[in-house]
Amino acid sequence: MSSHRYVAEYDDEDYQEYGEYEQQPKDPRRPYEDVESYEPYEPPFDDDLGVEDSRAGRGVRRVLSGAGGLILTPVALGLLAWGGLRQQMLVQATLSTQRDVFSIGLLVGGGILLLAVGLLGALSATGPILGGLVWGIAPGVATAAVPEWGFRLVKYLPQNDVTFGVTSWLFIGGLLGTGFLLVGAGLASRLARRRR
Repeated sequence: MSSHRYVAEYDDEDYQEYGEYEQQPKDPRRPYEDVESYEPYEPPFDDDLGVEDSRAGRGVRRVLSGAGGLILTPVALGLLAWGGLRQQMLVQATLSTQRDVFSIGLLVGGGILLLAVGLLGALSATGPILGGLVWGIAPGVATAAVPEWGFRLVKYLPQNDVTFGVTSWLFIGGLLGTGFLLVGAGLASRLARRRR
């Protein structure tokens, strides 16, 4: 099979019209030397204002969560302690198999409030952590270390069924365990937020 060599003939006018193409050797260290440089994109809004707004919003969330944790936690613990005491007095003390609807309602209400305190971690971890520390861990550790402090603490509370229920929770470690659970929920929400 014969090979034909085709030679393209160009007129000098073509070179003159488009200009002579001069191929210069490029430096391999600078392959994009001829590419135009573009300035980085600047957003139309000021970033500093966004940072300040997010910090302000974060502060409001912390305050709301902390206040909710400090207010709802003792109410939840009081309802749980009161309902637990009524159940204990009715079922264990009298060996009764009847159900006390009121004590069951107290237990459910206290559990829902504790759930609400845990869910405050979605706003900020401050609520569950503060509620657990102030109303659970601090009195629980103090009573375990020095039981006399627990009796002194109970004397400052009004003498009713709620106080008796809280006293039993305090000395059997119920408040301590609940406090650790709330603090753990708050820390878990904070760690999950940092990973995002």
